[in-house]
Amino acid sequence: MGWRRGQAYGQDLRDRVLAADGPVREVARRFAVSESYVARARSRQQLGQVSAGVQCNHVPLRLQGLERALTERVAAAPEQTLTQLCQWVEAEHDVRVSLTTMWKTLGRLGLTLKKNRSRPPSSSVPM
Repeated sequence: MGWRRGQAYGQDLRDRVLAADGPVREVARRFAVSESYVARARSRQQLGQVSAGVQCNHVPLRLQGLERALTERVAAAPEQTLTQLCQWVEAEHDVRVSLTTMWKTLGRLGLTLKKNRSRPPSSSVPM
């Protein structure tokens, strides 16, 4: 598997870049990486850090802190749709979220809302 945007280079490449002597531009050309990568790797090495740093986007999750309330709500009323959960979060906690955000949050919490659209939600007849 090759390198993808947003992922750190492998540790083996980092080790080879750090072991190489020469100017930044020459080392970058030799290993087909950017000059800024070589400069950052060398500066981190001077600080005693030879591995990649933690990558994060510093954007807090929209429903962070509401996991417990959301889990309890789904347990109390599992027949709710994503739209109803979004409306509940907005009414109760004054946080407006999209269906995608709600879906991803439920996925992170290990909760599922599987619906059968061929019958009304109040139907108790097994299929």
